Amino acid sequence: MKFVHIADVHFDAPFKTITDRAELGELRRLEQREAFKNVIEFIKENKVEYLFISGDLYEQEYIRKSTISYINKLFEEIKDTKVFIAPGNHDPYISNSYYKVFEWCDNVKIFTENVEKVENDEVCIYGYGFNNYEMNTNQLKNINIDNKNKINILITHGTIINGNELNGIYNPISKNELINKGFDYIALGHIHKRDEYYPGSLISMGFDELGEHGFIYGEINDKKVSTKFIKADKRELKEIEVDVSNIYSEDELIEELNLIDTANDLYKINLVGERNFVINLDIKLIQKNIIKVKDNTNLKIELKENNNTLKGIIAKQLNKKIENKEINKKEYDEILELIIKIFNN
Repeated sequence: MKFVHIADVHFDAPFKTITDRAELGELRRLEQREAFKNVIEFIKENKVEYLFISGDLYEQEYIRKSTISYINKLFEEIKDTKVFIAPGNHDPYISNSYYKVFEWCDNVKIFTENVEKVENDEVCIYGYGFNNYEMNTNQLKNINIDNKNKINILITHGTIINGNELNGIYNPISKNELINKGFDYIALGHIHKRDEYYPGSLISMGFDELGEHGFIYGEINDKKVSTKFIKADKRELKEIEVDVSNIYSEDELIEELNLIDTANDLYKINLVGERNFVINLDIKLIQKNIIKVKDNTNLKIELKENNNTLKGIIAKQLNKKIENKEINKKEYDEILELIIKIFNN
């Protein structure tokens, strides 16, 4: 049998936190659609029999009916593929969920919070999902594999727990119990980084999800499982540092940032070092593939105490405040920058 395993697509997510560019959210949503369509095209080209979606297919808070219709039309293009969905904490099976109120095409099976088994001649597929935004019941204990000769697969959305205490609100799953059940393949979602049980998010959702993103393609023959990762997100999110210690103006910094070879990927720039000027960048002046700039620098400029000048008097008072611990270093730097701006203008 052939299968594709995806999770954490998060259709219609706003992408507000990853960028300082307002227009990028809509662009990433279009790329999200493109990545999902790539999955469907792969399934068609390779005649894949099963598609496992392990939760967070969409964002319940933001999802539009038009997006659900788009997803369903793509499912209709793979009518010979059985689609199994286990709702997650971002797309739970609740009263107004599109999982419940939308008429999905016939090849789609949506699990609820109760464990179900779907069986045919070659495979038994066990699945369950979230019925709310949190879930902490141990549903795994309700699963007993009764035919070891068949291919046995689990589909759900949750968090692997290595210890004995199943604490957590996102379907905590005991790793030992999971292994002891004897599944041939375990299709989980929730963790956005790819590992043994998780395919990772289909596209990168933030700068804590660096590197390639996509889906798992697998084949099971004579109970032997082989899998490989297929890239679906055409761009990667990358993070680099830029030292500003030898840069002496904002214009010079902008020039430096615009010389970075970003190719087709999206970048977060962490500014480090001791700055010699006030940083107040306009993101519109920087090349479009730099989507976030974080200032982690320290202020190098110092005000000298001089009682004969207004700047000197302010410096004396400011230094006294930090000596008396009335303000901290961060507050000192912020006030100092404001003073420099005032005097420079």
